[in-house]
Amino acid sequence: MSGLYEHMIAAKAKGEKLLAVLIDPDKMKLETVSNFISKVNQSVATHIFVGGSEVGEGTTEILVEEIKKHTDLPIILFPGDVIQITDKADGILFLSLISGRNPDYLIGKHVEAVSKLRDTTLEVIPTGYILIKNGKQTSVERVSQTKPLKRDDVKTIKNTAKAGELLGMKLIYLEAGSGATHAIETNIISKVMQELNIPLIVGGGIRSKIELESAYKAGADLVVIGTAFEQDETFFDELKK
Repeated sequence: MSGLYEHMIAAKAKGEKLLAVLIDPDKMKLETVSNFISKVNQSVATHIFVGGSEVGEGTTEILVEEIKKHTDLPIILFPGDVIQITDKADGILFLSLISGRNPDYLIGKHVEAVSKLRDTTLEVIPTGYILIKNGKQTSVERVSQTKPLKRDDVKTIKNTAKAGELLGMKLIYLEAGSGATHAIETNIISKVMQELNIPLIVGGGIRSKIELESAYKAGADLVVIGTAFEQDETFFDELKK
């Protein structure tokens, strides 16, 4: 599948909002995939993201192959490490953790990934990844050994996002982290959106349709929801087509 980024750009231009369901290979059992994806297909979801901070080698590829049996939605890798890269998906968010200062997650892991991506059919989408404090340590913070940006420092958040765009990132991803206690405030989303000319992704802590719509209204072009669906699949009932 090609044209993933072009579709995001076109959706942004038309004001169409996108929704990605994030599936963590470390938490999704293969025998539950069929039922789970059936609910995804009946929802307003437009994309499936696959990835996690701590995933065993080979696990992602097996999961992606199983998901593909049950849906035509585009599958995009949201990798926490190089070992999660698989050609079985349609695309990959090539994440640079620009909120932190660990060189491994700014460029080091990317250099390591090139040998896997050089001959891949994956659509590679450069993405500026910004972790925002949510009240507890996230797995991203622990694994990357970086500190999230403070929620009340909106100036730094929006300047970091703009710096990512100026560096050539095609997407900016504001992340509260898996299992965040609360979603990113709408004023942060709004201020960042005003700085950007590229699509804005928002994820972490969104557990209701009201919070989803608030993120959209504030300026998010694509919202990512993972934990809420893992903990309560009835949430899909609120998001049916």
